[in-house]
Amino acid sequence: MAKVTGVSPKTVSRALNDVPHVSPAVRKKVKEAAAALDYHPNIAAQSLIARRTFLIGLTYERPSPSYVVELQKGAIDRLENERYRLVVLPFGDVASRPAELGQFLVRAGLDGVLLAPPACDQPEVLDILERQKLAYARITPHQDLDRGIVIVMDECHAARDVAAHLLKLGHRRIGIIMGDPSHSASAARMAGYRQAFAAAGVSIDENLIVRGDFTYDKGHEAALILLSRRPAPTAILAQNDDMAVAAMAAARASGLSVPDDLSVAGFDNSEISRTAWPQLTTVHQPVHEMAWEATNLLIAALESGDVASCRRDRRHEVLARGSTAAPAG
Repeated sequence: MAKVTGVSPKTVSRALNDVPHVSPAVRKKVKEAAAALDYHPNIAAQSLIARRTFLIGLTYERPSPSYVVELQKGAIDRLENERYRLVVLPFGDVASRPAELGQFLVRAGLDGVLLAPPACDQPEVLDILERQKLAYARITPHQDLDRGIVIVMDECHAARDVAAHLLKLGHRRIGIIMGDPSHSASAARMAGYRQAFAAAGVSIDENLIVRGDFTYDKGHEAALILLSRRPAPTAILAQNDDMAVAAMAAARASGLSVPDDLSVAGFDNSEISRTAWPQLTTVHQPVHEMAWEATNLLIAALESGDVASCRRDRRHEVLARGSTAAPAG
């Protein structure tokens, strides 16, 4: 490469690694030569020289498969053609052992880490990462929003809007399937539902609130419980799409038609919401875009050495589809 470009090996290395103080013309010349020669830098060698691993971790706790796919895809799409690689690090029961997660991430040999719920809302995890100077970005946190790189969506507002959709259709007996209470999103979405009911002058029947945990199986169990209540609900709000689709399946198993006998709405706009039949009314939460942006900002911080806090807000959208309609009669 040095012979082809007429510059020193050190300059070639600096140009390929996007190190500062290389002129744009030289950088362009080196990269064009590398492309012509089909030359690819050895990441392991780069790591030894730079004393970095070029690994970015992504940690989450057993959320729905659809959510995980969007989360990983967003990060991976941003890392395409980058020297950084993604390491996926699922971790269970974060709320009961945050220090263990923090130490696990520090020992993983990462340059930086993406924190998805509920890890993004664990102050003890953030304390450990900051003490060890491990850069991090937080995806949809609900607490300490001025801390670190933050990508956020107003989930309370989004939940208020999807609940308002059902109320405007005329539903009054609305069942609610909660998510995992250790996830701050569950409380935020419930707060949004309550705001919508209050604005419509409708009382929430506490007997129609059942806990799930963001999984299909628990959503199915919760929906069967709700459908056994008398009088039965005419609609169900589920705090994610997996539980909402499970509620649709439970309705059919109970001899009910969606949306003629029961309307169902979810949250996330994950792939399962679009492949279900009828298609699921849901909240579009741009998980892919948020993961992409969190990864992008984390890379920028790692490359510049500037890990200052910053925040980016993303908008939601209620997508009214075939799973919701006015109540019969």
